[in-house]
Amino acid sequence: MKYIKHTLFSILAGALCAASCSLDEDLSALSTPDNFFRKTAECQSVVNGCYIPMKNFYTYAYMLATECVSDIAYCPSGTLDARLDVSPATPRHGQTVWTQCYIGVQRCNFAIQGIENATAFMDNGVIDEDNESRIQLLCEAKVLRAFYYYTLTSFFGDVPFYFDDVKDLETQDWLAQLPRMSAVETRNACIKDLQEIAPRASQTRTSDNEENRLGAATAYMLIAKMAMWNKDWKTALDALKELESIYGPLSDYDYAENVMFRNKNMPESILEIQHTYTQGGVVYTSNVAAICMPTPRTNGNFYDGIEVAELGDQATAWAAMRPNMYFCQGLQTKLGKDVRKNYNMAWSYNGHEFKNVSGRPWCGPKFWCPNMYGTYDGNNYKVFRYADAVLMMAECYNELGEDEKSVEYLNQTRTRAGLAPYVYRTPARLQDEIRNERARELFGEFQRKFDLVRWGIFYQSILDYSDYDALKNNVKPCHEYYPIPDLEVVKSKYNLDNKAYAKYGL
Repeated sequence: MKYIKHTLFSILAGALCAASCSLDEDLSALSTPDNFFRKTAECQSVVNGCYIPMKNFYTYAYMLATECVSDIAYCPSGTLDARLDVSPATPRHGQTVWTQCYIGVQRCNFAIQGIENATAFMDNGVIDEDNESRIQLLCEAKVLRAFYYYTLTSFFGDVPFYFDDVKDLETQDWLAQLPRMSAVETRNACIKDLQEIAPRASQTRTSDNEENRLGAATAYMLIAKMAMWNKDWKTALDALKELESIYGPLSDYDYAENVMFRNKNMPESILEIQHTYTQGGVVYTSNVAAICMPTPRTNGNFYDGIEVAELGDQATAWAAMRPNMYFCQGLQTKLGKDVRKNYNMAWSYNGHEFKNVSGRPWCGPKFWCPNMYGTYDGNNYKVFRYADAVLMMAECYNELGEDEKSVEYLNQTRTRAGLAPYVYRTPARLQDEIRNERARELFGEFQRKFDLVRWGIFYQSILDYSDYDALKNNVKPCHEYYPIPDLEVVKSKYNLDNKAYAKYGL
């Protein structure tokens, strides 16, 4: 395991651009580098800057790269991530994910070291080296750092790893030449880091935190996510039990209210990408909704021949992401009892069937942004919800041979969705049902490709279930992870590599 340092100057520049009291404000520089981290506002200012990179890669292209190259959805987009036309020379959205995640890691390292090393932490004029605000901000920064590493290892596999802050150009040059490190080791380092800080932070739901800042709940979710990638089912389950003690029964959370992207920071949410939009005002938006509407838009607020008043008459609709036949005619059918079908998919609107849905629907109102202007999607994007954690518990219990408990947790999402309880047959069939239920419950929440890769079935699932020929013709086993961009390989003086892609001549 390699611990190294990264650039002080660029981190501080980002930190000083971040807000001290709100994620959306900019109060600029509060201190010089030599005396930073003495006050709560200064620490919070730096931590705020750690959130910004995730907004920069959670875009429509990330939806293409995580959901539309899977067994349940596709998008005939001109953005070539949608057909896995990617290589080290043409990394597509991979370059954005790589750059933004490492900017995030860099900023988090600076924040963590600064908070930990402050000789005295001043809050309202009172010196206290271990007060509650300091612990909360430290947990927040460590959660964000782990999230960036979770994304990097899920997206690229083995990647360079470091936890320390850089103080000189010599160390910066060394950093640029780091090779890949085992994703398992990277995750284990993050898990250990989170296990140490999470119990010390406030044990509350994300939506109960002021301004929905991340904390212990997201830490437990990330521990579980990374442990499951490492097939460490016991560690994952222990973290999920901590999460369960915070969130309680899933039945306490209404599905329709909590799942809609337009409904921000709902009680069930564990992590959302925060956006705001007011015409002519402050803009923190992205564009996922632009690929999730019925198309084309004509005559004002008519979409695919039907008036959809809630979408307004100023939205820009791009080539649409759509559920494939395997999903909409197998896993979640039009005539089925699953209440989620009316949110994941849109066959009709107000009793009028869309014109171009003879075999498959459009994405449903779960993803729509009411009265969107152009592509300015001001929805929040659901990244982790409690239902996800409940299904993770079902999977862990199944892997540990406790199938009765597994069925108990599986049925929590099924019951909430109006489906009959699952009838147990064999461990293998239960495993298949958990995987199918994750598709139904988490459709369009930036996770399906990661699940398929984690289960070791990504390539075969595309061949078996995708009905998008451009994707099936391009996909190769190496595409389970994105390549490291050639630009980064050259910067590393070829210490980084893409051997999996070279095997296929890419």
